Amino acid sequence: MWSYILRRLLYNIPVYLGIILLVMLALRVNDPVTAFLGKNATQEQYDAIKADFGLDRPFYEQYASTVWNIVTLDFSARSWEQKRPVGELITTAVPATTMITVPALMITAAISIMIGLICSFYRGRVADKTLMLLAVLGMSVSFLVYIIVGQYFGGYRLGQEAGLVPFDIEGYDVRLSTLTFWASSPIEAVQTWLQYCGLPVLISVIVAMGYDTRFYRAVMVEETGRDYITTARAKGAGSRKIMFVHMLKNAMIPIITRVMISLPFLIVGSILLEVFFSIPGMGRALITAINAKDFPVVEYMSALFAAVVILTVILTDVLYAVVDPRVRLS
Repeated sequence: MWSYILRRLLYNIPVYLGIILLVMLALRVNDPVTAFLGKNATQEQYDAIKADFGLDRPFYEQYASTVWNIVTLDFSARSWEQKRPVGELITTAVPATTMITVPALMITAAISIMIGLICSFYRGRVADKTLMLLAVLGMSVSFLVYIIVGQYFGGYRLGQEAGLVPFDIEGYDVRLSTLTFWASSPIEAVQTWLQYCGLPVLISVIVAMGYDTRFYRAVMVEETGRDYITTARAKGAGSRKIMFVHMLKNAMIPIITRVMISLPFLIVGSILLEVFFSIPGMGRALITAINAKDFPVVEYMSALFAAVVILTVILTDVLYAVVDPRVRLS
């Protein structure tokens, strides 16, 4: 397995280098220094920023320097807008995004798989039709509508006015990004997480469940017609054992594919949640940098997102072999 992982990493090195090259070329179509400073900047300000990030050097030197910084995890380049290292922004943003995306992914997958199993078991009946109707209605509403309605009812009416739910409309406690806070005060940490991250996670789960439920139902319905299901029924296996043991185990390949493909999009999709809930995550940092023409942050954040996608694809293939012995890493 380790040799396979090493080979896949080596195969994807040219791909990653190509992505970095395209990102750097795209960001240099127009002069990034002029875009950041505006038309009224002095020549001294222009030359200072250009020399500070090495934009006065030949492009191949800039490319080699950027690749080396990424390989050595040297994100010491300073943000033009916030005047602090990009690495500091990344180390602050990654835990904040993780506090939203990981729980949302796990909860969505668990609930959607369970609903998919129930719909396939009661296929064509009232339960199946009702759940599918709710799934279609859920995915038909805009993400932004869920955020606005959730903030008004979940954060304002039921939270601040009635005091029935612990959700805050905006804000983030930086202690949630530290392991010491979770280890020393786990109960307080969970309460703090519910206060600042509970509502965004709930909205993310509601939005994603519509898409995931329909996908998992289609997978489970397809599995019900397989030969091993017929054999298990002929041997007298109960319906629950067939559904939760045989069928679920054999459906793990499409389930893993769906979960792992969703992971990179969850990070990017958290932009709206982080912006509207004032959570200092990766999505908000990237969109803020784009609006501010903060060239170093956009360049390194884009490279980081590309690395996440490539590593996710490799991890997906490895998980295939772990859950299904028929898959061989060769």
